[in-house]
Amino acid sequence: MSLSVFVELRFWVLVVFSLVLPGAIYAVLLVSRSLSRAAVLGFGVALVLIAGVDGYLLQSLANLARTSPSLADDAVFLSELSIGLYVLPLVCGGIGVNLLSHVLLRHLAEAEARFEKEHPGGG
Repeated sequence: MSLSVFVELRFWVLVVFSLVLPGAIYAVLLVSRSLSRAAVLGFGVALVLIAGVDGYLLQSLANLARTSPSLADDAVFLSELSIGLYVLPLVCGGIGVNLLSHVLLRHLAEAEARFEKEHPGGG
C-alpha cells in the first residue's frame, strides 16, 4: 500500500481519461471541417466508455483513499469535493450520448425519407 493515492498509476490513468482524452476528442470535433457518420459514432462511443472508466477509477481511488494514511487523499476523494470529480464523467457521458443520438436520429430521418420516396401513398 502506498502512502498516497496521488502516486498510484490509477490516479494518473484517471487524469488521462478525465482530461487528456476527452480534451483531444473535443478538439478534433471542434476543429474538423467535416466528419463521417462513423467518426461521430466512434467519438460518441469513446466518450461513453471514457465516462464509464472514469466512474470506475473514481470509486477505486475512493476505496484506496480510505486505507491510505494521507489526509490529502481524504480531502479530495472522501469529502464533498469528490462529488465535483464526478462532473467530468457525467459531461463526457452526456456529450457521448448526444453524439450517438445525433447519428441515430439522422439515420432514422434519412430512412424515413427513403421510405416515403419508395412508398408515396403512405402506409
